[in-house]
Amino acid sequence: MLKNILTRAHSRPLTRTHKIAAAGVGTLGAAAVAFSAVPASGQTATSEVAAPTAKVAYSTEQIKDVHAGVTDQLAAASQKVAAIEAKKQAAAEAAAKKQAAAAARKAAARAAAEKAAQQREAKQAASRAAQRAEVKQVSTKSYANNLDGWIRESLAILKKHGIPGSYDGIHRNIMRESSGNPNAINNWDINAQNGIPSKGLLQVIPPTFEAYHVPGTPKNIWDPVANITAACNYAADRYGSMDNVNSAY
Repeated sequence: MLKNILTRAHSRPLTRTHKIAAAGVGTLGAAAVAFSAVPASGQTATSEVAAPTAKVAYSTEQIKDVHAGVTDQLAAASQKVAAIEAKKQAAAEAAAKKQAAAAARKAAARAAAEKAAQQREAKQAASRAAQRAEVKQVSTKSYANNLDGWIRESLAILKKHGIPGSYDGIHRNIMRESSGNPNAINNWDINAQNGIPSKGLLQVIPPTFEAYHVPGTPKNIWDPVANITAACNYAADRYGSMDNVNSAY
């Protein structure tokens, strides 16, 4: 009981003054210990007491700068990618334009060739039409159905085939052979005796008519134009021309 009473008697609460004084004494004691630990040579020794860890001051400025740098790099990369894509797009458009221009040139050349072909065809068709019209005009040209008309028609056919002869030479021989009678026939000369009498305007025997018949005339020895034309063809072959015949041939 006495022990407890004494403990309570010596245990008094410390006042603010007491706390300050105690802190001062502690501080002075620590300083004395530190001073006494310094060697006489003035060199300091490392204390076994660890220094308090310094607080690190953090700043948001660097983080902001790093973020801005990364953003700039990403923006630059995006710009490069966009530039590459734009270049590719421009190249593709240029290639498409080039292909379109080449296709347009080919189409124009094809159209020009087709037009030229059409023009040639039209020109050839016109030429053929003109030739047909000319032939038709010649073939449909009318001649009088008399000695004059027969001679003139025969001369046109002879000219077409390149067989020589003149109006006067043909007319002169006709008048001597048949007096202009297309149905004349010789029943008394040697040809008649041999069974092949001379017939027609120029008194042609059937074998001679068959051998020297000229295309474009009837195969009828009694036809006036056919008779004249075959006789002139025979005379040209044998005498050079009907103009050179002045007697029986």
